Amino acid sequence: MAAASAARQSRHEVRALLRAHLAAASRFGHITQRCSVCHRLLRLAMELEQTEDESPTSP
Repeated sequence: MAAASAARQSRHEVRALLRAHLAAASRFGHITQRCSVCHRLLRLAMELEQTEDESPTSP
C-alpha cells in the first residue's frame, strides 16, 4: 500500500512540475512538442503511471 501511495505522490509531483513549467514558459511562445523539459516530464509521468498500473493491488 505504501508503494502505491509513494507512486501516486511522485506522479502528482511530476504533473505539478509540468504545469509550473508550462505556466512559466507560456509567455515565450512555448512549443510543448519541441521542449525537452516537457518531453522528459511527460515521460516520467507515463513511467510512474505504468509502474502504478503494474503493481499488485493486494499484498
